[in-house]
This record gives sequence, structure tokens and C-alpha cells, in this order.
Amino acid sequence: MREHMIVTDLGYGDAGKGTIIDWLCAREPIGAVVRFNGGGQAAHNVVLPDGRHHTFAQFGSGTLRGVPTHLSRFMVTDPLSLAREAAHLSELGVPDPFRLLTVDRDALLATPYHVAAGQARELARGDDRHGSCGMGVGETMAYALEHPELAPTVGDCEEPARLTRKLYALREALGVTGPPVEDCVAAYRAFAERVILVGSSFTTALLRRRPVIFEGAQGVLLDEWHGFHPYTTWSTTTFANALELLDGVPAVRLGVLRTYTPRHGPGPLVTEDAALTLPEAHNGNGPWQGPFRAGHFDAVAHRYALAVTGGADALALTHLDAPVSRMCVSYDIGELPVGAAGDLEGQARLTGRLSAARPRYADGIDDWPAAVAEALGVPVWLGSHGPTATDKVLLRGVTAPERV
Repeated sequence: MREHMIVTDLGYGDAGKGTIIDWLCAREPIGAVVRFNGGGQAAHNVVLPDGRHHTFAQFGSGTLRGVPTHLSRFMVTDPLSLAREAAHLSELGVPDPFRLLTVDRDALLATPYHVAAGQARELARGDDRHGSCGMGVGETMAYALEHPELAPTVGDCEEPARLTRKLYALREALGVTGPPVEDCVAAYRAFAERVILVGSSFTTALLRRRPVIFEGAQGVLLDEWHGFHPYTTWSTTTFANALELLDGVPAVRLGVLRTYTPRHGPGPLVTEDAALTLPEAHNGNGPWQGPFRAGHFDAVAHRYALAVTGGADALALTHLDAPVSRMCVSYDIGELPVGAAGDLEGQARLTGRLSAARPRYADGIDDWPAAVAEALGVPVWLGSHGPTATDKVLLRGVTAPERV
């Protein structure tokens, strides 16, 4: 691979971004995997041919190949969960995972206080839960919007006095208890001594060295502005953040999809079919998110995702080994309109329309790459028949995607 690439899920998440990025990192030297949205709530599964498995949350999905990770300013960084993730990576044979990590000082810091407040908020919703992962990412973003000068950042980990002042203010504002502030400050200072903290120009330098992969989290249909409100994430899940980091440097936009359409937790899933009981080795029911659900391939929803992202240059299609043959080609309510970014009332109305939508199906799909390319108008460049890099194949007759 000679081009920078942005990898984004065009569904509700769980399409297989991790395994695709692992394959990309196995092919050719990659300078770094840059995380450009979300935080510790991500769950990108990578399985090596020898059976080693890790669910990546903040480390990039190329870590098992020795590829460095950079957490950009758009990441919500949780040093405590990073430490747990690093411990598992060490058990899998990655020597000193923190050595592979750089973090932008401007990235927001997720703390146990955000986690406690976020979980309390979700519990208070009762039967109207939004499907939070319970990791405090949404609470971190909300607090930063309300208190931009007091929101703790990764750079504060180098300034104990400033961080202490912010954490006391944070705990009081959120009305939670949690661990002593001094204990948190000590842990975050140790974190700052283990990893390399950098400024915003670091990404520019990365782009000059080798190809970089931008790894997205969640999926476009959960986007904070274009997803189906309120069942969304507090994060921009489209290509937008990565394009901003690229600042005009060309990159390939790769969308990832399954041959069926899954989602975790509550919210619209027009093609949901309880009879679709497919093997799911690494995506169970989440203690906070709720159940893992599966529906038939939803071309209408994925066309909407492409429309709100401005399009993709190519697709990667996973789960070609799944025994599915049905595709939703249209709804009885027509195509989904793209509203103005930030119009959450409009997105809520769209969610209401989706609750009444009925899918129209085409059956007997056996050539999934051809059917998906025709339904979405984007070539399927890469296919996956299993969880490891050796299960991936470039599709014949499809040229390498071009840069935007």
C-alpha cells in the first residue's frame, strides 16, 4: 500500500474494521495507525493465524504487527483502560506496548468520574436507554462542551497542579464520588511518563514518512450528527475527522461492511431478523450496550451512510462465509434523506420514520461483492471469508482504489 487510507464502518459498527486494518498492516510497512474518533468504548477484534486474539479499544489494530499507534486530538483517551489493554497485549507477546504509543496533548481525558456520571445517566433513562457502552466517552464530550476551560486533557497529565484543580472541579460538577483525586493524578502522571505526548504537528510529520492508516470507531449510522438520534455516539464517525487531520493530503476512503447488518443495543434496525442466528465469536451482549442484534444487508441504510460521508472510494466486505442470501434493496418509505448536520430534532424525526419502515428484499444473493457494488455504486475491493489476515482476498477485476 502506497497511499494513506481512512477505514470507516458504513453501518452501526461491528463490520470488521480491526481485521481489515490488521490485514493492511500485514501486507506492507505502515508508518502508524491513527485513531481519529471515539475512545475506550471501541471493540475491534483481531485474530492472528496462530489463534491469538485481542479486542482493540484504544491501541490501533496494527499493534500485533508492531505498527505504532497515534491517538489524535479527536480521541477521548482513558489511561486506566489503556493500561489494562497494554497488559493483555504484553501477554500476547507485544513487548512494551506503550513504546508504540503517541498521544496528542489536546486529546480529552476520560476519568472514573466521567464513567460514573455516564453510567448513572444511562440507568436513569430506564427503558429508554440509548445503548451507551458505559465508558464515559459521551460524558467526557458533554462536559468539555459545557466547561471547555476546565475539561481535563492528556497534556494536563504533565502538569499535576493544573490536573488536580480540574479533577476536583470535575468531580464536584458531575456530583459523583469515585477514587481520590490524588490517586488519579498519580496514575495519569505515570501514564505521561510511559508514553510520548506530542503536539498537533506530529500528524503532519507522520504523513511525510510512510503510508498511514486512519482507524475509525463505531459506524457512520451511529454518527453524532447524522445517526438516528438519540441512539448515537458522541463522536464523528464519518471520514470528516481524518480528512481534517490530513489537511489536504490525499488518502483512500475505504468503507467496511458485512454481508449482513448488525448493531449493538437499542435503536433502529429495519432488517432485523430473529431467525438470523449466525456464529458470533467475539461480539456478545454488552453489559451496558445491550444485546447484539442481526439483520439482513440493508442497502438503503448503507446508501444513506455513503451519502452523509460524501462517498467512499472502495469497500471491504466481510463475512463472505456467512450463510446469508437476502438483501434489503428498498424501504416502503423510500430513500433516507440527508439532513443538515447538527439538526438533532430532524434526526429524531427520521428515527421515528424508520420505526415504521418496511424492508423490500431481493433473495438468492450468491455473488455478494457484485450485488453490493451494484446496490451501493462503489466497487468492492477486498473480501473477507474469516477472522484472520489469511482469510482476506483482493477481488479480481477491481483495481486498487484511487485517492480523493
